[in-house]
Amino acid sequence: MKTKLKIILFGSLLILSFGCFEDYDDNVVESTSIKDFVWKAMNAVYLYKSDVDDLSDLRFETNQEYQTFLESHDSTENLFESLIYDRQNIDRFSIITDNYFELEQQLSGVSRSNGAKFNFYLVPGSSNSVFGIVRLILPNSNASQTNLIRGVVFNKINGTSLTISNLSTLLNNDNYSISLATYDDNESDTIVDDQIIDSDQIVNLTKEDYIENPIYNYKIISQNDDKIGYLMYNSFIGEYDYELNQVFNTFLLENIDHLVVDLRYNPGGSIRTATALASMITGQFNNQIFTTLKYNESLQSNNQDFFFTNTLNNSSVINSLNLNKVYILTSNRSASASEMIINSLRSYIDVIQIGDQTVGKSQASQIIYDSQNLSRNNVNSSHTYALLPLIAITVNKNDETVPPNGITPNISTIEKPSEYGIIGDSEEPLLKAALLDIQGSSRFYNQIDNNIYPLKYSLSNKFENIMYVNSRKK
Repeated sequence: MKTKLKIILFGSLLILSFGCFEDYDDNVVESTSIKDFVWKAMNAVYLYKSDVDDLSDLRFETNQEYQTFLESHDSTENLFESLIYDRQNIDRFSIITDNYFELEQQLSGVSRSNGAKFNFYLVPGSSNSVFGIVRLILPNSNASQTNLIRGVVFNKINGTSLTISNLSTLLNNDNYSISLATYDDNESDTIVDDQIIDSDQIVNLTKEDYIENPIYNYKIISQNDDKIGYLMYNSFIGEYDYELNQVFNTFLLENIDHLVVDLRYNPGGSIRTATALASMITGQFNNQIFTTLKYNESLQSNNQDFFFTNTLNNSSVINSLNLNKVYILTSNRSASASEMIINSLRSYIDVIQIGDQTVGKSQASQIIYDSQNLSRNNVNSSHTYALLPLIAITVNKNDETVPPNGITPNISTIEKPSEYGIIGDSEEPLLKAALLDIQGSSRFYNQIDNNIYPLKYSLSNKFENIMYVNSRKK
């Protein structure tokens, strides 16, 4: 049996169509099952198709054999999972959802959120007990109406002490209370004697539909005779490209000498937006290749170059700084398009990365719908399942990918539970490291080996660590 596939790329929209399965007599066998959609979609677009035997074009000799295979999986999700290549090491990111509306909203910056963003850590000396720290409070959110600020510690939700096993369940509630605590480092650099001390303060939080502007903070910092532009940018969302460009207009008018782009909490997003940001940082490489998307072996004709540009999609002129050096702040949450920015810019200019090692994801995704051509047009109305599989991998102009274990920073430092600092403040540890390097100072002393690392855990956004091709057609 053969699967007939035809794939054409129009701009950034991947249009797919495929023939139905055929038996030996070429009689068409129709199937509208969700499992059928999942297998055919993965067979058509999955980046690691050749590494999964069950996705081979020659896997099934008859339609009956194919149907038996589908039915051997007790759920659509289990079928999808069986088609993933090396989930633990290679493809940690492909997902399936039974509600593509939620996924579409998430990729546009809309989600159910109380506006409090957390990092979680193991309690010193424990392998299971957890405490949290508020890393950000989003403006005009439910949390912004409380007394929570960045750096606040908590160790209970709804009165229950946090553990690795209950954290996800407790945070999934739309309404919950957190019990505040204090991190006591005993005025020493030794971690084992640090303690989390309870308090009687409780803060109630409520999730609501929230639209997050990825431009969290920007400012101009004066240092000696230099002007440094600082930007905390938390997601590559195309809907905010114009606002991002206006930030760079401010930097341009202020004639900044240096730029610090804070991507420590940025899990990725639109490749086109990442290309636009790279073009704002530079400007001298217009029409040269910024990054290239490479698809699976069956779709090599769809490989696509993304070029430095001087205009946005709405034809607005990009405000370019023409810099030959940029500072980028990272953490173990920085992924996808954030890593692509570092990897691709480094083949053109000097990129000084400060912070923690990144996630290690250079693959791109795209929402795949149950329709004749796998796009949003004429989608099957009987269900709301969709896939967000890895469909391509990004490489810079030198054909280099992001290492699977992430990009190692030039200056390694992480946020200490006892010293988070204020975002945008010149004394905030990661920004301070950048400012000291700009001064050419060697006074910055890094004690990363004595710190405790935040858990590589994300519950608040199950669609994090996504780099996607702009293809949502509605």
